[in-house]
Amino acid sequence: MDKRVKFNFEIYFTNGGSLKGQDFRLDIATDTISDKELADYLVADMRLLMVGWVEILNKIVFAEPHKRKPIGTKTANSLLIDLSHTIEHGLVTYKGLPAPIVCDYLSREDSKKFYEEGTEFQIGKIEMVTNTGTYLDCPFHRFPDGKDLSEVGLEAFTDLEGIKISVSFSETLAVTKQHLEGFEIRNRAVLIHTDWSNHWNTEKYYENHPYLTQEAAEYLRDCQVKLVGIDSHNIDNTQTNTRPVHSTLLGAEILIVEHLCNLYLLPQDGFTFSAIPPKFKGVGTFPVRALAKLQQA
Repeated sequence: MDKRVKFNFEIYFTNGGSLKGQDFRLDIATDTISDKELADYLVADMRLLMVGWVEILNKIVFAEPHKRKPIGTKTANSLLIDLSHTIEHGLVTYKGLPAPIVCDYLSREDSKKFYEEGTEFQIGKIEMVTNTGTYLDCPFHRFPDGKDLSEVGLEAFTDLEGIKISVSFSETLAVTKQHLEGFEIRNRAVLIHTDWSNHWNTEKYYENHPYLTQEAAEYLRDCQVKLVGIDSHNIDNTQTNTRPVHSTLLGAEILIVEHLCNLYLLPQDGFTFSAIPPKFKGVGTFPVRALAKLQQA
């Protein structure tokens, strides 16, 4: 059922002055809306500039048919989909590599020694290998003279036009050139959706997983794709000691993102893809918060 929200508000502008309203009503797209979301919605709907503090008062959500299409609360009419696994203490991403240690460097209890009462802080400490969780590989991961994370430009992994190609692991583990043909892939982030992420953090995840063939990697390289991602344990076949897909793609400065998830939520195209790592010198792999941005009508 359509929902509306009724509320009072007070808006104070950074260049002076204020604006107040009572029993203001807006259509909303969900059953609930936070004060922060409602304030952002109100400011966007009224096209206000130089807004500072916004206070929402006496908010009530009720059922009533919409009188117009609601703006919604998503930034710039877009929907963000998280494609990353959660990293936590003890998580095994790749068998044979140590799990991350996530702990306190300074606990809230210990911080009480340094701050006044009621002002506690936590400073965390993380010890891990860079191949942890959902991560991005850049050329330095494979080649000693390849670009490391500090040398790869933002345009290589931010807001890339994306395409999803679905090849279920129940059909085949080997993703071939033939699976990739017939799609618009040039200059795009190509995300290979196998559904293998359903086995994440289980024993089954680590063995007999989907992968790309060398011919598939060469086809992607020759089509000049920007980035290749997969929701599997590795983009190469780990039952051999060769890594032709890593060598082919990273040798052409085509980035790789492994251990994606939630690809089933994406359409085949009509989205952008981002997977942004920290700017480390001398590092070729690091966890990312991978995401897709879908434009809403």
